[in-house]
Amino acid sequence: MLDLRLSDAELDRRREHIVEFIADRAEAAGADGAVLGLSGGIDSTLTAHLAVEALGSDAVYGLVLPAKVSDDEQMSDAERVPELLGIDHDVFEVEPIVDALLDAYPAAASDHVAVGNARARVRAVFNYLVANHENRLVLGTGNRSEAAVGYFTKYGDGAVDCHPIGNLYKMQVRQLARHVGVPEEYVEQTPTAELWADQTDEEELGIDYDTLDSILATHVDGPFSVAATARLLEVDVETVERIRGMYLASEHKRAVPPAPEPLE
Repeated sequence: MLDLRLSDAELDRRREHIVEFIADRAEAAGADGAVLGLSGGIDSTLTAHLAVEALGSDAVYGLVLPAKVSDDEQMSDAERVPELLGIDHDVFEVEPIVDALLDAYPAAASDHVAVGNARARVRAVFNYLVANHENRLVLGTGNRSEAAVGYFTKYGDGAVDCHPIGNLYKMQVRQLARHVGVPEEYVEQTPTAELWADQTDEEELGIDYDTLDSILATHVDGPFSVAATARLLEVDVETVERIRGMYLASEHKRAVPPAPEPLE
């Protein structure tokens, strides 16, 4: 696979750039701080570390938002993050809200994708409820790899005010996390959105993150053709085409909802 690892100097530059970005966004919005969801995974844990560096621990508020499909160990990891960083946090159960939605619309109860996306959107509602009440920004925790293939819920984990680590491929997220001192157990955590039981990111995507990152950097973000990318990375042409298809099909998730062109 392609080596997308960054030098120590570049990691320092990225760290400083992201920290300045968070501080600038908060200042521009006149916000008193930031809110972010904590899952126990590497993306949210790294974002929390950088937010504390940017704003101070008193200005960062973490929300742990478990659902009935959430892994107890991972939720425990999520609750340890505020302790490590010295930030305030709350735990809000998502499932009672999801149950109320399904009571109103039971036809969707057996659709695990629809229900999983509802969980993500309920989490977004909690994030903004707290953020609006406390005059804070909602920080996203999505990375470049997931954004490129649309691996997030529209108006769910995609409903945020900014994406501090949105320019980092997944392997770079892990690298920067180690660089800033995130404990290794978070760096090595199996990535999961926890939208339904036993769900993992790589299983759902049908590809490991290192291969995905390499295809994105070489073909989707880079100049190589499908065939050249397949040769360079020693992967099937069909795999490269599938990732490109995911990128094209998810364009609507990365754009402002469209409106008709103005009439002349």
